[in-house]
Amino acid sequence: MTADFSELRVKMVDGQLRTTDVTSQPLLSAMLEVPREVFVPEPRKALAYIDDNIAVSGQGGQGARYLMKPSPLAKLIQLAEVGANDKVLDVGTCTGYSAAVLSRLAKSVVALECDNSLADQAAANLAGLGYGNVSVVRGPLQAGYKQGAPYDVIFVGGSVDVLPEALLGQLAEGGRLVVTEGSGNAGAARIYVKANGIATGRQAFNAAVKPLPGFERAPAFEF
Repeated sequence: MTADFSELRVKMVDGQLRTTDVTSQPLLSAMLEVPREVFVPEPRKALAYIDDNIAVSGQGGQGARYLMKPSPLAKLIQLAEVGANDKVLDVGTCTGYSAAVLSRLAKSVVALECDNSLADQAAANLAGLGYGNVSVVRGPLQAGYKQGAPYDVIFVGGSVDVLPEALLGQLAEGGRLVVTEGSGNAGAARIYVKANGIATGRQAFNAAVKPLPGFERAPAFEF
């Protein structure tokens, strides 16, 4: 039996997004448009619209990478208030799904990925769908992508222990960075806004999302 992905996409939006206070019509429309199943490995395509994170590399073990659960993904993007003229940096694009959604809202997206295999998949997936306003770049996630800065929006696609100053430094004046700080049920979504050259943050909602590599807190020295 073949899954009706278009029907599952509607159910995702109605059952997972609208019920968790995702109200932005452009964002809901984007998530109805972007075929999430394209960004899921073949063996897991039938799970593309479940209400959970989906492992796309590492087989779910330590160091695995995930497509973020639809609800926190949408809530984080909504928090950033992406505008039609915005330039976005998508940190940790994985197989490109978050960049695809952001591309439907923004003028352009720079999709940063540290894993070359995932970056290749993201580039192929986005090109195959004709999303020509996304550029996939490779490099350490915690360094951002200075060559394309400044950005109106920086979206960090996973939880972090420490948010590097390098990312905040790549925000444009008036720019917004959204990120989940802390792990597991202790995670909290935060938004940072740059005004007069200084980025200040506030907590927006609780969020449990999978971690991104490279943002771990350095072990404290003990005597």
